[in-house]
Amino acid sequence: MKDFITNEIKNQTAVLVGLITPEQNDEKVQEYLDELAFLAETAGLLPGKRFVQRLEMPNALTFVGKGKLEEIEAYVKEEENEIGVVIFDDELSAKQLRNIEKVLMIRIMDRTSLILDIFAMRAQTAHAKVQVELAQYQYLLPRLTRMWTHLERQRGGGGTIMRGPGETQLETDRRIILDKISLLKQELKDIDKQKTVQRKNRGKLVRVALVGYTNVGKSTLMTLLSKSDVFAENKLFATLDTTVRKMTIQNLPFLLTDTVGFIRKLPTHLIESFKSTLDEVREADILLHVVDISHPAFEEQIGVVEKTLFEIDDTAKPTILVFNKIDAFSHVEKDDDDLSPKNRENYTLDELKQTWLSRIKENCIFISAKEKENIEDLKQLIYDKVREIHISRFPYNDFLYQTYEDE
Repeated sequence: MKDFITNEIKNQTAVLVGLITPEQNDEKVQEYLDELAFLAETAGLLPGKRFVQRLEMPNALTFVGKGKLEEIEAYVKEEENEIGVVIFDDELSAKQLRNIEKVLMIRIMDRTSLILDIFAMRAQTAHAKVQVELAQYQYLLPRLTRMWTHLERQRGGGGTIMRGPGETQLETDRRIILDKISLLKQELKDIDKQKTVQRKNRGKLVRVALVGYTNVGKSTLMTLLSKSDVFAENKLFATLDTTVRKMTIQNLPFLLTDTVGFIRKLPTHLIESFKSTLDEVREADILLHVVDISHPAFEEQIGVVEKTLFEIDDTAKPTILVFNKIDAFSHVEKDDDDLSPKNRENYTLDELKQTWLSRIKENCIFISAKEKENIEDLKQLIYDKVREIHISRFPYNDFLYQTYEDE
């Protein structure tokens, strides 16, 4: 299946649209639009002007209000040679897509279709490609009507409704897509069986999985710990395919897995179609939850990851919070005459550690994968956690590890 973004609009400017609602204030919307801009860059677009409107809820017909849509229309017409696409920061219904396209007369995307396009660009293995294709078809199915707006039902004589070519084509396409979805699901089942056999062949080695928000440095940390080349890039969703490496700390072997990053408003289609990849998370004994502590919204990102992990597997697992990128952490100093309470941005790293983070002292660590800072301490923490599980499975090995440590 072709990417949602065509080559014709790559490298063109994208207009971004968001809503301020009772659930998300202006500051939060700007954070979301910053992330949407990063997604657009990852997809090869140039993020441009932003349009934001305050509404109680999205307009059921056009997402934004009539006046705001006319404002966007005027801007698009004025910059028609530069603008390639208008991207909305929430998932649009088929009706909203159709109505917005009628007004703007330009390519319209939502956050979901943009993420799907990036996944299609990033997928390397046959497994990931099948998962992405399945998610794309699941997204496309309820939106088929917008592809056939030029072919409508036609009335025959006597007021009876005749089936026009549009309806016939729509039914044909729907059947084709449903068949394709069925085939892709079966293909994934076959791949999953192979993956299950592979996992069984790994024996009872302890499994450690790197999880976290996208672009927090999981792949960089994976490379550092396993001393193997794992693709890492300063773009969202640089890693789609699960990477598994066998590694040893001191004399203790275990498996380390890198997984796809999570994101706000992650499309349900992706969670469903990528469940087989996320089996590595489900079957992990220990989770290394990597967090970008330099990001102003890192606490919200932790919440997004934890919520997604619960949707995948509600089983409690030993988890180590790895606060990465301490080299990039910065704060804003308050003026002496500023008597207002400190905000999150005013905390130093040491002050931040004394907040709720202090309550998880034994299960968190602060590192810089880029600068290789505190990596040895992280390895020791991983070793301790892995050993606890390993000796519960192989108690006769405890004497060997104790002897090794004494030496």
